[in-house]
Amino acid sequence: MADRKKLIVEAAAKSFSEFGYKATTMDHVARRAGVGKGTIYTFFKNKEELLQYIMESLIAEMKHSAEEAIDERYSFPENVHHVLYQLLEFRFKHQLAIKLYEEVNLGTPEVVDALHHVEESILNYISQYIGEAVQKRDIYPCDPKLTAFIMFKMYIALIFDWEKNHPPLSKEEISKLFELYFFKGLSAGSHVCS
Repeated sequence: MADRKKLIVEAAAKSFSEFGYKATTMDHVARRAGVGKGTIYTFFKNKEELLQYIMESLIAEMKHSAEEAIDERYSFPENVHHVLYQLLEFRFKHQLAIKLYEEVNLGTPEVVDALHHVEESILNYISQYIGEAVQKRDIYPCDPKLTAFIMFKMYIALIFDWEKNHPPLSKEEISKLFELYFFKGLSAGSHVCS
């Protein structure tokens, strides 16, 4: 029974990756999985529930990837950089995530909700890490959720938005900018902007 569920999930993930959520039908998933359509409904009540299940697995993979990026030998700023970079790299290299982000522009409510859930999960993970750093006094007291949101959005802007009209920044350049704006500040007396 578990094998059939796995076949269904794999078939749906491949179909969503290739055709998008909206264009994938349960008939298509059933054919691809080699099961009857009714078998799908023994595990999932509808296509939206199937997407949610797949997204939960994606989120678990992302968290695992982020946890592997943390190295106790590095400072908090370095680890935050590694975690954010790892999460975004994962999100934008994973074929399913890429296809779903393309589909957001179509306004498909299920896809918008699923990707919102992914972003919230990323923010919660980063927020928890920031909260731990505050408790250890590695950083000044701050609102972890708000700080995570600002860090995440800045990262997206530096990696993706900047590249729309400028040459891409290297990982090292992004790390330096991140450290400057978040951990050193822009006061003229402490250092020079380069």
